[in-house]
Amino acid sequence: MKRVLLVGAGTGGSALFEVFIETEQFRVCGIVDKNEQAPGIIKAKKMNIPVFSSWKEAYERLSPVDVVIEVTGDSSLLNELRNYLINDPATVIPSSVASIMFYLMEEKELLLDAVKEHNTIMDVILDSTHDGMIAIDLERRITLINRSAEKMSGLKRNDVLGKRIEEFMPTSKLPRVLKTGKTETNRRQVIGENRQIITTRVPMFQGSRLIGALGVFKDVTEIFHMAEEVTNLKSIRQMLEAIINSSDDAISVVDEEGKGLLINPAYTRLTGLDKKEVIGKPAYTDISEGESMHMRVLKTGNSVRGAKMKVGPNRKDVAVNVAPVIVDGKIKGSVGVIHDMSEIETLTDELEKAKQIIRTLEAKYTFDDIIGNSEELQVAIQQAKVAAATPATILLQGESGTGKELFAHAIHNASSRKFNKFIRVNCAAISETLLESELFGYEEGAFSGAKKGGKKGLFEEADRGSIFLDEIGEITPQIQAKLLRVLQEQEIVRVGGTKPVAIDVRVIAATNVNMEKRLESGEFRADLFYRLNRMPIYIPPLRSRAGDIPQLCDHLLLKLNQEYGRNVKGADKKAISMLQEYHWPGNVRELENIIGRAMIHMHYLEQSITAAHLPQLNSDKTKGGGDWTGDNFPAGSMRQEGQTLQEVLEATEKQTIIEALLEHNSNKTKTAKALGLSLRSLYYKIDKLSINIEN
Repeated sequence: MKRVLLVGAGTGGSALFEVFIETEQFRVCGIVDKNEQAPGIIKAKKMNIPVFSSWKEAYERLSPVDVVIEVTGDSSLLNELRNYLINDPATVIPSSVASIMFYLMEEKELLLDAVKEHNTIMDVILDSTHDGMIAIDLERRITLINRSAEKMSGLKRNDVLGKRIEEFMPTSKLPRVLKTGKTETNRRQVIGENRQIITTRVPMFQGSRLIGALGVFKDVTEIFHMAEEVTNLKSIRQMLEAIINSSDDAISVVDEEGKGLLINPAYTRLTGLDKKEVIGKPAYTDISEGESMHMRVLKTGNSVRGAKMKVGPNRKDVAVNVAPVIVDGKIKGSVGVIHDMSEIETLTDELEKAKQIIRTLEAKYTFDDIIGNSEELQVAIQQAKVAAATPATILLQGESGTGKELFAHAIHNASSRKFNKFIRVNCAAISETLLESELFGYEEGAFSGAKKGGKKGLFEEADRGSIFLDEIGEITPQIQAKLLRVLQEQEIVRVGGTKPVAIDVRVIAATNVNMEKRLESGEFRADLFYRLNRMPIYIPPLRSRAGDIPQLCDHLLLKLNQEYGRNVKGADKKAISMLQEYHWPGNVRELENIIGRAMIHMHYLEQSITAAHLPQLNSDKTKGGGDWTGDNFPAGSMRQEGQTLQEVLEATEKQTIIEALLEHNSNKTKTAKALGLSLRSLYYKIDKLSINIEN
């Protein structure tokens, strides 16, 4: 039996109260009205049924309540009931539906009075009413059937008048009224092809003598279908809420006015706001910084994707996607999905780390990335392409900054090993004690701190691929001996091990020192050099291919524009001329540095590098230039006869600091930042090197 709470005890509420008192399927557990003299309140008190002036108090005290019927006709009260019971299983029936039932009873009562008082005009009433009517006599013969009853039952008056009712309507309960002589009000019944009716059956008297029974009924099939649809919609809503609540994405839904309708637990976890703080509140309630995308979508009807803002008391950084909810061409609300930007940033960082790891295991560049058309460079490229097609060991020679690693990448990518690993090792950057174990690996217990189970070396990691050994001229004699074994036998022995491990590795070595001098001094093994030098490739310095500078500038600008977020188109003729006259001791790496510095000092609207943007360049081609003849010292270097290395370094350091101070108008803070020093370190060096520049 369903528990019913009536909100409203006026004429309609009083009438419904009487109906439910007579039913077996519903029980009125309470009635609400502020007017203590309302008809329904008076009736309820007589029957000891609880009465209340507040519907909230009634609902909470009488819970559980299955059905709440609002009979006042107050739309604001109806909305208040719906919002309050939005998450409760109770069904709210508005006065618009309840009025149909009230109208049925009111019309029925009037009709019954008319039947009793005006039998003479029965036919007129019968055919003019929308209610169906059927009457029988004491013999259960049909004596009356009106047009509405014909339509509802599918019977024809001429076919049924004078016939027993059970022949045509076997489910009729009018014969029961003949036996009991009692009125039956508002009973549900099915007639015809699944047609649902609400009927009232009354005995008919002539004076005190029973002469028959009358049934008055209304077709409520559509109402019941509507009720079923409401039930189905409620089920669908509960299903959708279950789906939304199970999502890990924060979701919020607002109505056409921008007031909160629904949020899920993920939303609360992300923003720190619960339902009480959001439901029924404006869409911008949760925003601590930024514009409400819900309100924008409701205004424009267009979806929004990736809008960034801060939400909740903790000012959480989020990205929001919002789409309108359109029903029958009208916007009925919007749905927003909120993503935690901190989580996205963490995943992005992890992805970047993974990319960096991958980059160390693969070659990034090809011969197309080597810029320049000079004859010297093209000879080197052709030699490298020929070498790439062979399994021979390659030795790349050239000054620092000429692009030896670029050539190594390109050779690997042009070889048959390009789909396997490309391992890069800077032999000068790893200490002597670590380099051997890094290259050849070690066995468990080989030294203090060795990992359990040992570790593979870089040669084993590069198996079936290529290994690039940069600064090969810096390795110790001990490692030279082990490297010679690798090249001769194609096998390695781990540190602390005795068992050889076969490998298949292509060795590409590089050096910026004069290997012939190293051989003469005994610093480098001749037999290893001859193994490495099977396919020597000399990469020319930038000063010997000045004609490539315009093309290199264009290429470097594309790269630096992306890094700095600029849009520099190129360099003018005077700037290019200055760059071509410079001797470039740092080669292409120095050129990139010069162009980058020029871009930094340019106004963000300038699109062309001019001579004014370039730092002061010494155009003396003999200084630091000439043939490449010594260990990191090109002929004609700045070292004077009798100077020690420390004196040369201090002189260079002093000159660099003076140039930086002049460039920044003696601003020590900017100078320290440009040189990558702390301000304290800069002052220390100025004092130590006796630098004196007027502020």
